[in-house]
Amino acid sequence: MSETALTFQPPAPGTCWDRLFANVHLATMASTGQPYGAIENAALAVKDGRIAWLGPQALLEEHPGNWRAAETMNGGGRWVTPGLIDCHTHIIYGGNRAKEFEQRLQGASYEDIARQGGGILSTVNATRAASVEELLAQSLPRIEALLAEGVTVLEIKSGYGLSLDAERNMLRAARRVGEQLPVTVKTTFLGAHALPPEFKENRAGYLRLLCEDMLPALAAEGLVDAVDAFCERIAFTTEETRTVFETARNLGLPVKLHAEQISDMNGAALAAEFGALSADHLEHVSPAGIAAMAQNGTVAVLLPGAFYFLREEKKPPIKALREAGVPIAIATDSNPGTSPLTSLLLAMNMACVLFHLTPEEALRGATRNAARALGLADTHGLLAPGYAANFALWNIQHPAELSYRAGFNPCAGVVRG
Repeated sequence: MSETALTFQPPAPGTCWDRLFANVHLATMASTGQPYGAIENAALAVKDGRIAWLGPQALLEEHPGNWRAAETMNGGGRWVTPGLIDCHTHIIYGGNRAKEFEQRLQGASYEDIARQGGGILSTVNATRAASVEELLAQSLPRIEALLAEGVTVLEIKSGYGLSLDAERNMLRAARRVGEQLPVTVKTTFLGAHALPPEFKENRAGYLRLLCEDMLPALAAEGLVDAVDAFCERIAFTTEETRTVFETARNLGLPVKLHAEQISDMNGAALAAEFGALSADHLEHVSPAGIAAMAQNGTVAVLLPGAFYFLREEKKPPIKALREAGVPIAIATDSNPGTSPLTSLLLAMNMACVLFHLTPEEALRGATRNAARALGLADTHGLLAPGYAANFALWNIQHPAELSYRAGFNPCAGVVRG
């Protein structure tokens, strides 16, 4: 969708729709000349699972003979937004890490816990011990909490298996989420999340396994939509990440990156070099990294849940990202160790309070820019003709309320397709 403003015309004579939603206010997140791309006293029509028309309801009332709808729904004056998109989660896993939460409160750092065999590896052990069915049973309640808040698209990463069979189980469970629940799931292979214990003394061997066996096999099975890595001093080096990205590129898969969460590893620039969909976290990103992201169209995915949960102090450089024109997305980073968060609305609130985003930036970050971070910018994240008919209806007086309230869910209903 270009930045050109939406234009509103009455329906052409003979127009037929499957369903019309009347008496609503629209936060389109497109360019209308109004904050939030707002159209008050509006209507929205759906045909064949896509938005067919939207605009001021007065245009319909002025041309009643031009159109008909198989069903008309009265929105009751509610606000409608694009369906929310959680573009960074690790929501499928076994067990939990509440004990580590206690350790951190007693002074242990994330790096301390990881180096003692905790952190990601403790979840690896629990995830490896679980079947696809068990992973699904443990994860569905977390996912259902997100869907209750208007989420219609969900990214799910692997990365707690770190073996071919266990990573396959995670990705199969993710695919089944999309089959069992009304949500579009995008899967991301994150085999480069941590070094598995059996390869503790053989980094090169694990990298070969990952790039020569795991990723090609899982991609061939249709389980991988994108490839991610954790480029950090406690995880994978910049050169190791480059090897993973080169493998993904050879397989025709887009990449994204956990970058600059704990230190500046030049990961954002590397991600941009490979045309990454997104670079995520970015608390320590450098001006050079920001410039590279801006030049290559890489989205900055901010994860305020992890920032909050780890009690970090260094914030992502929001002003520099804005000035460079880098699109900013917001996600929960839902995971057992550093962001056990299952509320995208709360993540939006945190982004405003902790990172000083505006409520409009937060909503754009959970819709339009989140879609871009998943490679879905042409079909999701906006209310506009031709886009997927994925939207949420809200019992609110103004879109800013979606970021304003914490612990309150005003979602009145969700339409998907």
